[in-house]
Amino acid sequence: MSSTHDAGGTSSPASLRELLPVPGRVDVDPAEAYAYPPVSDRPWVRANMVASADGGAIGPSGRSRDLSSAPDRRIMGVLRGLCDVVVVGAATARQEGYRPVRPREVWERLRAGRPATPRIAVVTRSLELDDALLETAPEDARTIVFTVADAPIERLERVSAHADVVIVDDVSVRPAHIVRALAERGLYRVLTEGGPHLLGEFVAAGLLDELCLTTSPRLLGVGSPRIVAAPPPAAGEAGHLSQENVPLRLAHLLENEGNLFARYVRE
Repeated sequence: MSSTHDAGGTSSPASLRELLPVPGRVDVDPAEAYAYPPVSDRPWVRANMVASADGGAIGPSGRSRDLSSAPDRRIMGVLRGLCDVVVVGAATARQEGYRPVRPREVWERLRAGRPATPRIAVVTRSLELDDALLETAPEDARTIVFTVADAPIERLERVSAHADVVIVDDVSVRPAHIVRALAERGLYRVLTEGGPHLLGEFVAAGLLDELCLTTSPRLLGVGSPRIVAAPPPAAGEAGHLSQENVPLRLAHLLENEGNLFARYVRE
């Protein structure tokens, strides 16, 4: 998953250079490089994740921020500035300490005509969420909470007082539910930051359009999970998500301080 620690603004990382498709181009504008395609009839779902050079997604502390860096955080800031909503699983929100996105002056040109910050959307069955994620969001960018009909009623009342709650009449919240509800709210530029289980569900559902992957110049060794994982089945479901083989096109490859920034688009 992508680190949430001190995500920066849109200023270009120093010496951000392009390796592909135009080798050697320097001072690449990340806002231009990561621009969303024109809004169409459904949301465009982009994932932003970070992994070690040997494919690990979680560092020794149990969080992805162990793999992050100043260039990675700057790219993450651009991706957040461009999107309408950041979608994240509840476990990741707890582990990474998610809070409502803070406004940045450098986002003004990216967010013209939109709220100063993207909304956070959390997917959770248990509704175990940090109060700060719910209570400190600005009124024009309230946190969205996706949950199921049998969620704990006491927690549902607390969450509903501070966030926009979407209750799914199913055993679990599926990517199709998320995409449909976001479209109804006019949120078409979607950024998911994981974790691996939520990303796995989007991949299996065929609803991931783009992967922005930071490869960190670190080795984690044996035991770290990958950026995509199959979630355990929800109550009333059997089996796991099937294995997928989704072809991707490399739209660009950038580099800064040994970090590689790849943007893959689904064929």
